Amino acid sequence: MKRLAPIIFVFLLNQCQLDKSYEIDLEYAPHNVELFAGNFISTNLYERDIAISPQGDEIIFTLSDYKQSKRCLIKIEKLGNGWGKKEILSFSGQYSDIEPCFSVNGNELFFASDRPTDEDSVRGDYNIWVSKRTSNGWGEPKSLQSTINSERDEFFPSLAKNGNLYFTSVRENGIGSEDIFFSRLVDGKYTDPVPLDSNINTPTFEFNAYVNPEEDILIFSSYGRKDDFGGGDLYYSKKNKKGNWMTAVNMGPNINSNKLDFCPFIDISSGNFYFTSERVLLNDKKIENVSELEGIANDVLNGMGNIYRVHFDKANQK
Repeated sequence: MKRLAPIIFVFLLNQCQLDKSYEIDLEYAPHNVELFAGNFISTNLYERDIAISPQGDEIIFTLSDYKQSKRCLIKIEKLGNGWGKKEILSFSGQYSDIEPCFSVNGNELFFASDRPTDEDSVRGDYNIWVSKRTSNGWGEPKSLQSTINSERDEFFPSLAKNGNLYFTSVRENGIGSEDIFFSRLVDGKYTDPVPLDSNINTPTFEFNAYVNPEEDILIFSSYGRKDDFGGGDLYYSKKNKKGNWMTAVNMGPNINSNKLDFCPFIDISSGNFYFTSERVLLNDKKIENVSELEGIANDVLNGMGNIYRVHFDKANQK
């Protein structure tokens, strides 16, 4: 009987975890933009930058306080037929860690962080880091080579299946105030990054570019364009037959709002398109008491970032 006790304990522990699992249907393909996992992933705090593992068994996103003074990478793992609780990744929680991106095989996690690099213990700019999956979870992150990580900020890594890297930065060879850069992976090393041409980058702000594994779809945010709905919009580009990115177009009012819309991601398995938005629930009603004001402030749609999704075929990109 004593030998069975540990087995019974583990069974009861697993059963308890299953009983507390959360239902998230990643395969459901909404025809219209909807709040994703309201009151579990999308809450009254600030959420952004979602990534779903290629195997569909892990969700990682950025969770922040109201002022984004603390930003952590949060994981949720598949648990039986449901999903487990939200947990801060083992290496996150001390520095500002944002913008996760899985490699195509799911064994590496790229992200941006202001943590000091090995070369400079007091460095505080954002750089791109990578963590490798181990048998015990995610390993200690390593910063990418200095070809990618400059003394300026690097944000929002996104990778094609051939390893080519897209990211956001401000550099002397850029086109505008903030640009999307591209670097090829050749023999395990990244080439000198170059800005994408004027079909993508403009003299204003371009940032947070997602590239699909086949490297023929690019979705990014831009702020300050003439067709901007306000706050920053999502734009879309495809490659032509010559392999060049075509002129990017605004994804339209079914996706973009008059607030900031950014952090695009496509879950290839389901075909769902995810993005972050600071859109709010319109309420012109006169506030009668403090409780009503507190309710608005603590509502999921309080203007903090939330994660939304729609099936990509229904995104009505132009």
